[in-house]
Amino acid sequence: MFEEYLESTRYVDYDNPAVKAVADRLKAEAADELSLVENTYYFVRDSIRHSWDAKDARVTVSASDVLREGVGICWAKANLLAALLRANGIPAGFSYQRLTLGDTPDTGYCIHALNTVYISSLERWIRLDARGNKEGVNAQFSIDEEKLAFLIRSEGEIDYHDNHAFPDPGLMKVLEESSDALDMYLHHLPDKLSYCDE
Repeated sequence: MFEEYLESTRYVDYDNPAVKAVADRLKAEAADELSLVENTYYFVRDSIRHSWDAKDARVTVSASDVLREGVGICWAKANLLAALLRANGIPAGFSYQRLTLGDTPDTGYCIHALNTVYISSLERWIRLDARGNKEGVNAQFSIDEEKLAFLIRSEGEIDYHDNHAFPDPGLMKVLEESSDALDMYLHHLPDKLSYCDE
């Protein structure tokens, strides 16, 4: 049932020694499953900068890229959170939202990534958003109610409430074909998922 959500893959590459080392450290510091998930979430949210917030043009894709460079957009940060959790035997996947780039629909839309995590002690999935906080963005770890970075605010925005074992291939293609994360963020962010096109 959970096999796909525990795989090490090209993008969720927890077999990378550096990723495995961080996962091992986080596990050693945790008292139980919930504290491990919480600590792992806050590590990715707070230790890895969001490319746009940091005005950092480096493009990262895989979990090991993100960990090595310390930066990534939400799609890439979601790869790292999934990898660190999977390395410790915790099923993790991907969920998405379609959001306006600005405050209103005329600014256009983009796809935002977050993670799904199976908490065995609760026997259910939760969603976590490790994008990184800033003014107006206050995502938190919570098992009672979702505290995501963004709420659905306007017509055209969508919270898919989906749960995929692997990151959207179209989003990964955009990352792999980009050489400047800031230019990509301004001009090349897709506004739909490619899962349905495959």
